[in-house]
Amino acid sequence: MDMQRLTRTALPLTALTLLPLLAACGTESGSGSGSGSVGSGTTKASVTGVRWAVDSLTVDGKTAQAPGGAYLKIADDGEVNGNYGCNTFGSTAAFEDDGIDFEAARSTEMACGDAPMKFEESFARALDAEKFTAETTDGGLTLTTADGDTVKLSEEKPAELYATKWRVDSLLDHDVASSLPEAAEGKAWFTLDKKAGTVNGSLGCNEVSARATVSDDKITLGNPRTTRKMCSDSLMATERALLEVFKGTVEYRIDHRSITLTSENNVGIGAVADK
Repeated sequence: MDMQRLTRTALPLTALTLLPLLAACGTESGSGSGSGSVGSGTTKASVTGVRWAVDSLTVDGKTAQAPGGAYLKIADDGEVNGNYGCNTFGSTAAFEDDGIDFEAARSTEMACGDAPMKFEESFARALDAEKFTAETTDGGLTLTTADGDTVKLSEEKPAELYATKWRVDSLLDHDVASSLPEAAEGKAWFTLDKKAGTVNGSLGCNEVSARATVSDDKITLGNPRTTRKMCSDSLMATERALLEVFKGTVEYRIDHRSITLTSENNVGIGAVADK
């Protein structure tokens, strides 16, 4: 398959589940309670326990919008997990007087397109290098450094299986996840319609629809119907890979606003809910 040749390589999916454990093995300073204030009258309790979607990052006066799927969650004990916009990471946070200090993070190393990787590098560098004050508003959080750089976040509610537009961001082959080719990024998606019992979406080039029967943690898919456009080789290769998912029954797993569909022969897709 025509995957991008980037310096990073895909890691096994099992590595994603280890990150919270890695974070927990960090320094115990992350569990410090400090004074309970993390800046601007904001308390530690109002920041922790919430999954915050990253909206934007402003560094040196330049603002970049976050890729879909970027998030940050801080547990009450200081354990941190999140996604930079491509890769998942784990860390710890120390709650100090009037601020939050993030420890060095451990992350997966999946390759993505230039835009999400550029954001990821900036976001990871900012979290690692700076201490932040926090300010919460109704459903929002702003982290600000002493230099005035900011991370804007908003509270992220869990996505529902049905009626959510799931945007495909990775291909799964046994325990390995690979990003879509750059030409296909943001173009492949699907939505499940409970009342109609169908799945509809795009393969990145052509539209697709099929019957879909959900039972427990599995979805049985009927023969797919697609349009017949011809696109670039990269898009058509992605399309063929996505169609592999439509061969019978897939197991689905939802993690807040991410979903994986895995077929019986251990290939599948990963997707995130549109904001």
